Amino acid sequence: MTAGTGEDDIISRFFRPIATSPAARGLFDDAALLTPPPGCDLVLTKDALVAGVHFFPDDSPASVARKALRVNLSDLAAKGAQPLGALLALALPRPLDEAWLEAFALALGADADLFGCPILGGDTVSTPGPISLSITAFGAVPSGGFVPRTGAAPGQAILVSGTIGDAALGLQLRLDPGRAGFRDLPEAGRAHLADRYLHPQPRLALADALRAHAACAMDVSDGLVGDVTKMLAASGCGGLLRASQVPLSEAARVAIEVEPELLATALGGGDDYEIAATVPLDAVPMFRAAAAAAGVPVSVIGETYRGEGLDVVGRDGHPLQLAHGSFSHF
Repeated sequence: MTAGTGEDDIISRFFRPIATSPAARGLFDDAALLTPPPGCDLVLTKDALVAGVHFFPDDSPASVARKALRVNLSDLAAKGAQPLGALLALALPRPLDEAWLEAFALALGADADLFGCPILGGDTVSTPGPISLSITAFGAVPSGGFVPRTGAAPGQAILVSGTIGDAALGLQLRLDPGRAGFRDLPEAGRAHLADRYLHPQPRLALADALRAHAACAMDVSDGLVGDVTKMLAASGCGGLLRASQVPLSEAARVAIEVEPELLATALGGGDDYEIAATVPLDAVPMFRAAAAAAGVPVSVIGETYRGEGLDVVGRDGHPLQLAHGSFSHF
């Protein structure tokens, strides 16, 4: 009898126990077998995370696992899709940290169960560099129900889910906890900002409302201003965003009141993983009602118009110029 490879051992010990969907075939095959629901289209998305870029090297493995899956689920939600499953590619440095891997796998399995997105397979390799991972997620929408990034038109409302800027402020809190805006922030507020950076909340509950009422949508991953600008450019129209209408958490509001410069961080920073959408004006009440019924708050933050670009009006009513509207890798 021939002993298995190191990768076989990793699969057997850490990932086979969490890959319980029949589609995963026990991870004994080199591919999964997935049958989409009748009358549905497949939606596919992929995000990569690298230590030192997307997460801190000393972040807990459980947080890394949750973030890796949830950022992909956020993309599915923005397209009006519900998850069907995911594939994981994981590059690990040597020597193998088995405690890290065990905690990672347990958290990934727990989130897969929580969000109904079973792990169907993937690949595990070694790397001389930092830990890096990539998840490919599969979702389904009723045929013709895909919510594009290209559907905005002049005269629509721009809306966003949840609150904006918490994750970007959470990152700044991690990097500089003593800066003025955070100095007197209560511990509960600090914990809220830190958690929003570490653990995105994919808005899967909003998928039905988006399909029914939104003209276009995308998730806010690189910064609200930059991402809305990209969405409108893809649709061939312009828009106006009012900073006074952007929803803020209590923690973000307190930090910005103390240090107004943090408003630019909130509007241009990444990792919110909320949903930005445009909705025809006559459909806004129905969209907001459907979102409320799904337990997801949404706010009108501006409107679209003929033209190009995104004009941002500050809280004082004057044009607001941001040095950086979004995060960019390059």
